[in-house]
Amino acid sequence: MISEQDDLSGRGTVAAEMDDMRPPGVTNHVGRMIIDDDSLTDERGFIRVVESIRAATPSAVASLRHCEAAAVIVAVSPDAYWSGQAAHKQLLRQLTETAGGAQIIMSADAIRAALNALGGLTRIGLISPYLELGDEPISRFFTESGFDVVAVHGLGGRTPSNISDVTPWHLRNAVIDVDRPAVEAIVQVGTNVPMAAFAPFAEAWIGKPVISNNAALYWHALRTCGVIDSIPRMGMLYERH
Repeated sequence: MISEQDDLSGRGTVAAEMDDMRPPGVTNHVGRMIIDDDSLTDERGFIRVVESIRAATPSAVASLRHCEAAAVIVAVSPDAYWSGQAAHKQLLRQLTETAGGAQIIMSADAIRAALNALGGLTRIGLISPYLELGDEPISRFFTESGFDVVAVHGLGGRTPSNISDVTPWHLRNAVIDVDRPAVEAIVQVGTNVPMAAFAPFAEAWIGKPVISNNAALYWHALRTCGVIDSIPRMGMLYERH
């Protein structure tokens, strides 16, 4: 059984995308975080969002304990990227305890596992959901994790719910912008960006892995729980690993 924690608002992307990836025999259960739809356009607003997420996450995870889930997907990422590797590891330990020992699946770990599975890829083009303010800490997190961030494109989300207001045209332009000759894979972060269905088309077009945040999260949860189904039309990661 896999449980997921959905993100931020009724306009969230996570639950719908992960329902589309669910193989037979797997069930999804949702615990929602409740936060204000604050501004991401300045540092004070961004910090308020991160602090609200920190406060709301443990209760959402705890609400899933009685599901006896094999894994809990924590489908929100700014805390880890904003605060760095040490804070991410501490949060992982705390949430594992809150979840009653269930496997905690977070974006930073899932994306790293996906890149390793695809051949130990290290040179990435990074698509961020944020304005430049949020792009920098995400890029720094990956650099400190041993990746070479060749290019970054921010989608310009101004509030947590506004992050989902992107079209295939925006995603196409982002892929074009970060697809440099040195790039081995394109990585999209941000759980509220609806990119899971678009990524396989981009892969066919550019001939490189395009890792959607939510696809990586769900894939990592499945594989961690021993579910090895190949999910059709979900791209290289699901088809080959």
